[in-house]
Amino acid sequence: MNGYLNESNFMMVEEGFSTRDLLENILVELCQASDQQAFFVADLGDIVKKHLRFLKALPRVKPYFPVKCNGSEGVIRLLAELGAGFACTNKAEISRVQNIGVPADKIFYSSPCKQVAHIKYAASRGVRLMAFDNEVELSKVARSHPHARMLLGIAADSSPSAHPSMMFGTTLESCRHLLEAAKEQAVEVVGVSFHLGSSGLEPQAFAQSLATAQLAFEMGTELGYQMHLLDIGGGFPGTEDTQARFEEIAAGINAALDLYFPDGCGVEIVARPGRYYVTSAFTFAASVTAMAEVPVDQPGPDSVWDGGTGSCLSPAEPSPSSPTEEDSGSKKNLVYHLSDGIYGAFSRLLFDSPCPRPQLHKRPSPDHPWHSSSLRGPPGHTEDGIAEGLELPELQVGDWLIFEDMGAYSITTSSLLGDRPQPQITYAMSRLAWKTIQLFQSKPPQSDDDRESVCAPLSCGWEMAESLCVTPVFAPTGII
Repeated sequence: MNGYLNESNFMMVEEGFSTRDLLENILVELCQASDQQAFFVADLGDIVKKHLRFLKALPRVKPYFPVKCNGSEGVIRLLAELGAGFACTNKAEISRVQNIGVPADKIFYSSPCKQVAHIKYAASRGVRLMAFDNEVELSKVARSHPHARMLLGIAADSSPSAHPSMMFGTTLESCRHLLEAAKEQAVEVVGVSFHLGSSGLEPQAFAQSLATAQLAFEMGTELGYQMHLLDIGGGFPGTEDTQARFEEIAAGINAALDLYFPDGCGVEIVARPGRYYVTSAFTFAASVTAMAEVPVDQPGPDSVWDGGTGSCLSPAEPSPSSPTEEDSGSKKNLVYHLSDGIYGAFSRLLFDSPCPRPQLHKRPSPDHPWHSSSLRGPPGHTEDGIAEGLELPELQVGDWLIFEDMGAYSITTSSLLGDRPQPQITYAMSRLAWKTIQLFQSKPPQSDDDRESVCAPLSCGWEMAESLCVTPVFAPTGII
């Protein structure tokens, strides 16, 4: 074991005991104490599964987890234990990772726009790998961190449908000029970086980005640089309800890498999977702290939530519990204030993430009336809107809503308003997942029973779609 994670960092649960069971136990305790504080339950076993799946699908690619996606201590400790690197965007993230013992050579200061003070901090902490895409950043690094190892950030797909995160990166036409400028300032350039984002991993766009990266590599080599590192960014899906499954995306990436950067060419490949690792591992629970009825002056909602399974039903096929035309006169327009909002766990809504479908902790009775409903954060901030136009049964103060797939861009180190307590995170892992981590770093057991157990589902949460049994790619020789 590497020593980043031990049994004191999480709750060990037995097989068959899911994170939903754990969530229910916590809710019972909170209800008995009349505590309405929102909280997370994190299934660390789900992250272990995702890591093994990543290594199997992309055997040439080393993951660097972007800390901005989820900076919780349990996630950082687990991924460090598994041997992942970390992509940090500022001084605080670098400090957070190094405080648990992650060495500087496993940190990539990936932000294309860096404060001089943060560059100097990185230099003082031995963090050398950085990115740049313009002369201003180049000059700042040249003055503040002369021993930095730089990746030239290139622009990815610039189509109108491009994701907003693709606005960084220089054009191919500017690459040579920036490489020459780096040469003049004695800055070491070791490779290229690009980021297509969560909506840009189509095979054609990725292949085009790799073709551009190959040309940039050739320019750097011509200027005398030892170009040996390629960062292909992130954007990998964190859930299965996407157009392309992770394995399909990985197959396209592998094919493009084999074409432009074939195995044996001397180039190390890294990626920055964020949502992929943590989205499905976290479940969030928030309580109704206040409610109000507002005049019904808007058309009906676009969709109806079934309140239990999380599936979204079409208005043409209403839930059995939804109101009919006969009782539509009794419909209300209700606003529910939850114990957290967009300045906390729902801060993802400020960017590009949709609100996960809420599930009711208590299933309503069949004759319970349904009403047009809105979800908002704690009272006092009119802009703190979480979701509008939901069809929900009438809730009461103290009722709980459950949100799955809440692991990405929902964990804040402090409230954006500074006056709200942070939701507590309860980390859980099955004994089998913990044993798998141990086997990942040491000689596997020799008995057939033990070997078979490694292939069983790793998560302590809801049922897995498949079982994984892969040889760790970056494991010590003893495992292989």
